[in-house]
Amino acid sequence: MGFDDKLDNAKDKVTGEAKEATGKVTDNERLEAEGKTDQSEADLKQAGEKVKDAFKN
Repeated sequence: MGFDDKLDNAKDKVTGEAKEATGKVTDNERLEAEGKTDQSEADLKQAGEKVKDAFKN
């Protein structure tokens, strides 16, 4: 996995966590759900990158 990909995935995950926390605090269910979705997408991207790395080695 490239360093840039790691940074992008980490940024997406942190952004999702922030959205989820903000949604919880403000009682905004849509924002909370969007944050959870962003985190899931970041996790899936990271898993895909790990699979690609496994096949490169």
